[in-house]
Amino acid sequence: MIDAADYFELMREAMMRARQRVFMIGWDFDTRILIGGGRRWWNLPRQRISPARLGPFIVWLANRRRHLDIRVLKWNFGAFKALFRGVMILDLLRWWRHPRIVFKLDSAHPLGCSHHQKIVVIDDRFAVCGGIDMAGDRWDTRQHLDDDPRRRRPGSKTRYGPWHDCTMLLEGEAARVLGDLGRERWEQAGGRPFEACRPQQASPWPARIEAEFRDVEIGIARTRSQFRNEAEVREIEALFEDHIARARHFIYFENQYFSSRRVAEAIARRMAEPDPPEILLINPQSSDGWLEQAAMDGARIRLVRSIAQVDHRRRFTVWHPLTAGGQPIYVHSKLTIVDDEILRIGSANLNNRSMGLDSECDVFIDCARAGNENCGDAIRRLRVSLLAEHCGMPDEQVATLLERHGSMAAMIAAAPQAGRRLVPFVPHALTEAEQALADNEVLDPERPEDMLSFYRKGLFRSRFLRKPAK
Repeated sequence: MIDAADYFELMREAMMRARQRVFMIGWDFDTRILIGGGRRWWNLPRQRISPARLGPFIVWLANRRRHLDIRVLKWNFGAFKALFRGVMILDLLRWWRHPRIVFKLDSAHPLGCSHHQKIVVIDDRFAVCGGIDMAGDRWDTRQHLDDDPRRRRPGSKTRYGPWHDCTMLLEGEAARVLGDLGRERWEQAGGRPFEACRPQQASPWPARIEAEFRDVEIGIARTRSQFRNEAEVREIEALFEDHIARARHFIYFENQYFSSRRVAEAIARRMAEPDPPEILLINPQSSDGWLEQAAMDGARIRLVRSIAQVDHRRRFTVWHPLTAGGQPIYVHSKLTIVDDEILRIGSANLNNRSMGLDSECDVFIDCARAGNENCGDAIRRLRVSLLAEHCGMPDEQVATLLERHGSMAAMIAAAPQAGRRLVPFVPHALTEAEQALADNEVLDPERPEDMLSFYRKGLFRSRFLRKPAK
């Protein structure tokens, strides 16, 4: 599912098909977002119309499906946002008081870490795992129009900018395993154990969606920091290193950040080879929020410059997507394609936090696995489609240019620059504050115990609170 224009309505349809359980696991939920339906469709029978907002819809669903178990697991710190979101606090109170809605805040992580997964599991038969939160500022079409009046914050006339994202829909055994992971996390967060759903033939899979892959093996990778009796898990970091080392021809990345030292070192090792693969990274122009801009963007500049020192063939490039009018498109997706043989989508960013601090979950398809041999064509179509979206071109034209020029970077350079387009990342000179934040990995440490190391080192006292000379 590329971009969220249809995502929320599809989730409403899937939840309407639920027979046993709706289990939402996430970094953030905004009960004010519109997910389709609503009584504005006055020409339809009133009893069949679901509320348009997520908050009332969940209550409506629980009232009409008396045997349906609805559970929501949300990062505890993110819950403070509800205090500043108008009617959301009332929606959450209604959820909390409802006998068939169990709402749980997740604080099962060290100080400074977060529960960052974006998963929905329905009946242990259907699941979603990726980068799209059921939150505000996420909705957008693949056209990323400059002034789309539909991109409005919930309950407000304020518009937000273009947003690019993706997630993966799954059915069958993979959904059951994600349900197992969700129940495990629920117990870690202090919730009472509950049973898996009974096996059922009916699937909540939305009727209007045709699967791009069938009868394939799905891999699942996780990150979890050590907390109490739960051991640390760094599967995502290990898998990134493995995928980067395995690439023969190219890697296509879309990611919100680029600040992971381990990932950058893995890329640098490949760039130092006599004939390295092409590695193309699509990033937002800048991070969201002034502190993240200073910390994450500064780290990105440092890593890109370090890789450039060994990139003798200039095979590593970073690009930003712009709208037709030149407005930056914010890239929130976490997607990797390797040689059109591996497709990976999840919640993990290319930063240190996602490798060892926050709870993350990625899913992937690997053509090297038995039974997955025929997935390559669909993966290639997806990569071409994404490049076509970013370059404002038809898929067929992108495929032709890729064949003609032999690399993604050369294809982008040859693409028209009049509409949507990709522009190269140009590092700027770091300020003293940006250097300090990047050097000390503020906001993005490699381990939980390093979260406050910048304070212990005297960073703020020595660099930001320096007394004037007498």
